[in-house]
Amino acid sequence: MDTKEWIDVAAIGGNASIELKQSLADHVIAIAKVNKARGIRGFEPVIYSRIEYKEVSVLQKAEEPEKLEGRVVCEMTVENDMLNGRGTLHGACSALLIDNCSAMPIALLSLVTTGKAELGVSQSMNVLYHAPAMTGDRLRIVSTTITLGSRTLTARCEIWNITEHRLVASGVHTKMTATEPTVSSKL
Repeated sequence: MDTKEWIDVAAIGGNASIELKQSLADHVIAIAKVNKARGIRGFEPVIYSRIEYKEVSVLQKAEEPEKLEGRVVCEMTVENDMLNGRGTLHGACSALLIDNCSAMPIALLSLVTTGKAELGVSQSMNVLYHAPAMTGDRLRIVSTTITLGSRTLTARCEIWNITEHRLVASGVHTKMTATEPTVSSKL
């Protein structure tokens, strides 16, 4: 099976309520089910299905205490289908993890502030690669919101190798709020 059919939200740490964690999990599962029904295949659903949610929190921003920050922490183990030809975590796989995981604190904070989980659409993603990770290494993926505006949504993400105690990759992901597509005959 390509996706987890159920996420045990009671096992997820963090200060978010169980209802908020369940809403976020329901959103993740709904997207996975839609993609499965559409026949979307490839490495993304397989790899992302192995993500384990460890923390879901809504915190006061340290730099601006009147603002909130979404924080989602995930873990996973590097497996053979995540490697490049040199036997280390593939850069594209790191980018996939940053892409998907950085969307979660955005969805979380938008759930808190608007009642709707906004994922947005990618505008830009800047990824820095710091150190390799090998098969069997345990990764901790820490994602936090930077800004959550009416049109622009931004999060940062760090992938830590907790086996080797080093930063593997980091990224900043900027998204735009999604709008419904319209049919137009204009070019």
